Amino acid sequence: MAGEPYITVVGNLAGDPELRFTASGHAVANFTIAQTPRSFNRESNQWVDDETLWVRASVWREAAENVAETLTKGMRVIAHGRLKARSFETKDGQQRTNWELEVDEIGPSLRWATAQVNRTPRSGGGGGFGGGQQQGGPGGNWGGGAPAGGGWGAPGGGQSAPSNDPWGGGGSAGSWDQGNDSPPPF
Repeated sequence: MAGEPYITVVGNLAGDPELRFTASGHAVANFTIAQTPRSFNRESNQWVDDETLWVRASVWREAAENVAETLTKGMRVIAHGRLKARSFETKDGQQRTNWELEVDEIGPSLRWATAQVNRTPRSGGGGGFGGGQQQGGPGGNWGGGAPAGGGWGAPGGGQSAPSNDPWGGGGSAGSWDQGNDSPPPF
């Protein structure tokens, strides 16, 4: 279905992400995010928890493996993706619909925590404009049909930075703070 709404959910993981692999070998991690809004009651001078929203979520491919390796139960996360409806029929014949967040981006919230980020080597893309997603996959058509294999200037990418691009030179893709120590041209 096209035109699913994009939403961002901030909440705590209700359990450890469950990593599994499809028959074709693609990784998928499933998890639930619990979001409980809080409000301050001036009469009682206390914080009050409102009703918890439980959001089922899934993330695919390399990101799924990263999520399963990095995130654990209770961690506060920020997840952004498409809200998708999944319709099914129960054993007694009733039609039901579940909503699931198909995650494009996820990470730990740094509001009350710190994190150590370790870059992983890219084996099939996953960054830049193309996002490593091929047309028709869970990533949609953001890559515009360009071959997978990285973003701007990444090895195997279908596009490279123009020679007059001030950000395109001075090292390989993903080489922040390496090489060129001169200030930017603005």
